[in-house]
Amino acid sequence: MTGTDADSIEDLPPSAKLVFKVLEYNGSLTQKQIVNESMLSARTVRYALERLQEIEIVDEDIYFADARQNLYTLDEQAIVADGGPDEACCAE
Repeated sequence: MTGTDADSIEDLPPSAKLVFKVLEYNGSLTQKQIVNESMLSARTVRYALERLQEIEIVDEDIYFADARQNLYTLDEQAIVADGGPDEACCAE
């Protein structure tokens, strides 16, 4: 999907932008932790994470404290290439 207009954070749905901000403020989190922090449903968070992974903004790793879960982290290099986190947020 790289190389299209849908590759930037600006083009994502609001739920994905919120998940992005939660990860930006809190660092690496599991899906369950993102659900608790964002107050979104687990299904919505899962969809948002899929969208963020499609544009290669979020990395998924094994959560060693509980191998049944994954740990999600923002890819700092991708964020810088996309114009930085400040441009990714909604207009105020």
